[in-house]
Amino acid sequence: MSGKKNKPIDLKNLEPEEKLKYEIAEELGLLDRVLQDGWRSLSSKETGRIGGMVTRRRRMLTEEKEA
Repeated sequence: MSGKKNKPIDLKNLEPEEKLKYEIAEELGLLDRVLQDGWRSLSSKETGRIGGMVTRRRRMLTEEKEA
């Protein structure tokens, strides 16, 4: 295990990329588990779904900016 301490997450003060991950986790009903037990508590299927949705949203935002 890494030497990181579990510090509380300030959901209002996150980088845009991190904020997007937490928003998607909330939409999928996984936010409480992430906040309580960390990202490692999720299955690979759950994290893959979050990653896919992050990629899709970033692509949509980029297309909107270009249009």
